Amino acid sequence: MAAHVGASRTPQEVMEHYVSMYIHGNLGKACIPDTIPNRVTDHTCPSGGPLSPSLTTPLPPLDISVAEQQQLGYMPLRDDYEIEYDQDAETLISGLSVNYDDDDVEIELKRAHVDMYVRKLKERQRRKNIARDYNLVPAFLGKDKKEKEKTLRRKITKEEKELRLKLRPLYQFMSCKEFDDLFENMHKEKMLRAKIRELQRYRRNGITKMEESAEYEAARHKRERRKENKNLASSKRGKEDGKDSEFAAIENLPGFELLSDREKVLCSSLNLSPARYVTVKTIIIKDHLQKRQGIPSKSRLPSYLDKVLKKRILNFLTESGWISRDAS
Repeated sequence: MAAHVGASRTPQEVMEHYVSMYIHGNLGKACIPDTIPNRVTDHTCPSGGPLSPSLTTPLPPLDISVAEQQQLGYMPLRDDYEIEYDQDAETLISGLSVNYDDDDVEIELKRAHVDMYVRKLKERQRRKNIARDYNLVPAFLGKDKKEKEKTLRRKITKEEKELRLKLRPLYQFMSCKEFDDLFENMHKEKMLRAKIRELQRYRRNGITKMEESAEYEAARHKRERRKENKNLASSKRGKEDGKDSEFAAIENLPGFELLSDREKVLCSSLNLSPARYVTVKTIIIKDHLQKRQGIPSKSRLPSYLDKVLKKRILNFLTESGWISRDAS
């Protein structure tokens, strides 16, 4: 129409004139009824739904090099791949033909095959849309790392990366922006919960103003630092006294400083206090010296010394050279 009118009118001006004069003008009001009978109602899903017609709308070709196209088996003019999802889907209709002598059952069966094929095409296109939305092709080619570093608003922790892996099944039900918003909201919820717990801790400690919290935190950090320094000093002292640390059960008992290293090991193994060991040792050596001088003596060992302990101590004193073997 614009070409017929001439160069004085643009196509946009011609369309506006036609709509205003013939559709919304008096002529349109007189000819076009308010209610149109037998109007066709669109019962399909909205755009982007699981079975919406928009799913079969082709996407613009991928902007990749020829070598990358060959690597992926991608055909940009058709926006197809050499190997598609459900590669054998076309076998449902490849052998179909409409014959004049088909009965109703055969016609319905062929229609069912066509419907199955259309659903497979929609599922194939849906997967392409997901791959395009989440940039799976650049990720496969290793191109998205630099772009992610540029667009990354904050550093992702290890726990959040693990959470993303757990939430991967949601990718097919949400767009990339919706998923990012969901993940950011989950992170915000986590931070708010931590802040609530911190404020509740302040309230339990009698703090009702944020100005007081700074002083409280400074005092708390000072206490924790003092405690850490104390633990560090005790651990260093334990390392320096490593030989005595194994005698922790008897090192604070009286008479411990009188024992040799071997005697400390003996008392620790027998669970015998140093004072009792020194008493038994003194009695045994005194009796031994009296026997060697020919003075008769009767053993006056304490009642807490049983046969097993006496034998262990005698063997130890003999091996150490305190008494002779014939006396033991």
